[in-house]
Amino acid sequence: MTMYLVAIHRPDDYDPSREDDAMSRAIDALNDAMVAAGVRIFVGGLHPARSAKSLRRQPDGTVRVTDGPYLATSEHVGGFWVLEAADFDAALEWGRKAAVACRAPVEVRPFL
Repeated sequence: MTMYLVAIHRPDDYDPSREDDAMSRAIDALNDAMVAAGVRIFVGGLHPARSAKSLRRQPDGTVRVTDGPYLATSEHVGGFWVLEAADFDAALEWGRKAAVACRAPVEVRPFL
């Protein structure tokens, strides 16, 4: 089976305190379903993108560290699951469920 990244995207100004009990229950139920189906390998939430550090190799071979995310966008990955699914369609179905539970855009991508 192939492994897939199911990534939740959040706006930079996302406030986790806006998550209500219904949303928390929906995410918990999704996690329980993933475990019961035997597809969930790992799950994790991330701090806001503003807490990131970006590292870039410079022409002289040194590595420059700067504050903030690598990409300058208005949305970043806020959390993710790593799933092992039979095929892309199965992973997409979990992604659909994640988009509903998290009330957010989701990206599904296979690992190499």
